[in-house]
Amino acid sequence: MEVEQQALKAVYVHTFIEYSDEFRKSKGLILVTSDVSARGVDYPDVTLVVQVGLPADREQYIHRLGRTGRRGKEGQGILLLAPWEEFFLATAKDLPIGKALVPSVDPDTKKKVERTLSNVEMKNKEAAYQAWLGYYNSNKKVGKDKYRLVELANEFSPCMGLDSPPAIPKLVLGKTGLKNIPGLRSK
Repeated sequence: MEVEQQALKAVYVHTFIEYSDEFRKSKGLILVTSDVSARGVDYPDVTLVVQVGLPADREQYIHRLGRTGRRGKEGQGILLLAPWEEFFLATAKDLPIGKALVPSVDPDTKKKVERTLSNVEMKNKEAAYQAWLGYYNSNKKVGKDKYRLVELANEFSPCMGLDSPPAIPKLVLGKTGLKNIPGLRSK
C-alpha cells in the first residue's frame, strides 16, 4: 500500500510540474489551482488572480494576490465572497478593495454548469460538502456558531449538485464538534 501511495504522489508531482511548466511558457492559458501550487512557484506573466471564497486570513489573501503583477508588471485581483463571508473585507480595509455588484448569470451558462455538475460522481460531491464543512468549521468567525454553519452548508449544498446534504461519518462529526447538530445526518 505504501508503495502505491508513493507512486501516486510521484505521478501527482510529475503532473503538477508538467502543468506548471506549460502554464509558465504559454500565453492566454487559465490555471485553476489551490494555494499549494502557489507556494514558492513563480508564474511570471499572471495578469489576473480570481480568488473564490474566504481566505484563511489577510496574509493569505495578499499571498494569493501576489501571484499577479510580478516584476513591475500590472496585475488585477478579483475576490468572490458569499454574503456571509463579507466580514473579511473589514480585515483588509487598508487595501484597495472595491465592492462590485453581483453580475446576472446567463441562463444558458447556468444550464451548462448544472449539466456539468450532473456528471460529477456523487462521492466527489459528498467529499466536497464534507470539505466545505471542515474548512468553514475551522474559521473562527463562520465556525463559531455550529448551527449557523450547518445551515449555510445545507443552503450551499445544491451549488455542489446535491439534492440533499449527504450523511457524514460519525467519527468526523465527533472530531469536528458537529455531533448532534440539527441538519446533519450521520452514517
